[in-house]
Amino acid sequence: MNATTQALRGYAEHSVTTRSDRRSEYEVIARVTQELRDKAVRSRSNFPAFAEALHTNRKLWTALVVDIADDANPFPKELKARIAYLAKFTNHQTRRILKDKASVMPLLEINMALLRGLKKEGPVT
Repeated sequence: MNATTQALRGYAEHSVTTRSDRRSEYEVIARVTQELRDKAVRSRSNFPAFAEALHTNRKLWTALVVDIADDANPFPKELKARIAYLAKFTNHQTRRILKDKASVMPLLEINMALLRGLKKEGPVT
């Protein structure tokens, strides 16, 4: 089991069913993205919940970077570099959002692109 899977499972609810690692990752990323979207809508009335959702999203991206840093990770170097860049951008954008100087939309768009990429690799089972 790789570092991403372990970290992402920490976010996931315990489940009795057996799923593939990719399916579990997809579900965790989808849940984090949905929570971020929901909390963003109510960010003016409940900023602490929005900040917590931003923090959870940042932890997700940190877990992804930890995984690509593993020598056993088979991803091509170019893809690893793109993931590292997106994680860095997510961290920077999160800080700007918390200072009320940026929109959450780019973070949601990045997460949705990641979900589409996971789906493209074949059926998520």
